[in-house]
Amino acid sequence: MKIVLAPDSFKESMTALQAAQAMETGVKRVLPDVECDLVPMADGGEGTVQAIVDALGGTLVEAGAHDALGGDVRVPYGYVEAGHLAIIEMAAASGLGMIPPARRDVLRASTFGTGEVILDALDRGARRFIVGIGGSATNDAGAGMAAALGVKFLDDAGAELPPGGAALAGLASVDVSGLDRRLAESTFDVACDVDNPLLGPRGASAVFGPQKGATTPQLVTQLDAALARWADIVEPVVGRSIRELPGAGAAGGLGAALAAFIPTATLRSGVEIVVDAVHLDEHARGADWVFTGEGGIDFQTMHGKTPWGVLQSASRAGKPIVMFGGVITPDAQVLLDAGVTALVPIVRTVQTLGEALANGPANLADAAEMAMRLLVANVPGRR
Repeated sequence: MKIVLAPDSFKESMTALQAAQAMETGVKRVLPDVECDLVPMADGGEGTVQAIVDALGGTLVEAGAHDALGGDVRVPYGYVEAGHLAIIEMAAASGLGMIPPARRDVLRASTFGTGEVILDALDRGARRFIVGIGGSATNDAGAGMAAALGVKFLDDAGAELPPGGAALAGLASVDVSGLDRRLAESTFDVACDVDNPLLGPRGASAVFGPQKGATTPQLVTQLDAALARWADIVEPVVGRSIRELPGAGAAGGLGAALAAFIPTATLRSGVEIVVDAVHLDEHARGADWVFTGEGGIDFQTMHGKTPWGVLQSASRAGKPIVMFGGVITPDAQVLLDAGVTALVPIVRTVQTLGEALANGPANLADAAEMAMRLLVANVPGRR
């Protein structure tokens, strides 16, 4: 028997790899000779770098860069040398969580540091990129990232604009002649789980700007107009419409910049990107069962969460799947109708949240053991 163990991380308790190892421990208590295929998973957000590095045997490396307000930072990212693959979370360089609330300045915040990390990966040999673009502090339409990669954003006097989204109101021309030529030989999968356009009431400024500091209607209007100016100037230069592209408004317009300046960039569901990156379909085809899970399983799991992506992969392979969760809400029952064989909670006794998090690996191992005992009861000759 072969079981694919493909969980997400259990936040604040286990990484995806640790969760897979805990599942393996429980499974092997019942069938010591079972083949366990550990495939750590993620959905393109926090934990994606570590999950793909663990799944593909890559390494964590660091790049010197700048945060959204220009401070010096060391940015970790993943690199898989065998596939010339870099896995980058833009939030590690240009993230909102890196800037204390009192210092946040959405008008000046820049994605320049994200571009610096991409450059570091290019220098290292990367030609395939997975870039997660959630959690930004920025609203600069990715102008900072593009500037780090060689694009010049100029005012009507020919001077380069200062960093930040507000400065784009003065954009007069864009010079792409210095864009790093290695990008043309590279592919970019952009993990983007929102479909917001760049502009308007569903755009970057209106929907995401307030959480980054655009706390008044006037600031939102100012930033939206600046991004509209960016689109007016950039679109004729790159020869295609960007502003209405689903996901263009993600990360303060970073989605728009990646699509505009890197022709091979595709904006996709994060979990779909990870499924492809770790070759989950191939793993699932050779399995008898697939186990997955994460800290919380509920109705929202169907909207691009890791267990949902694993379910799709298992379904394509025609394999049954069990989902484990720290918390499984009543509305998660819809997942049974969608093809899940069983939903298994991992906490069996009354515990505080702190205890549940600390005991996560042991609880998950016990739950996997119990699931295996039920499976074995239906396998001829295994009782």
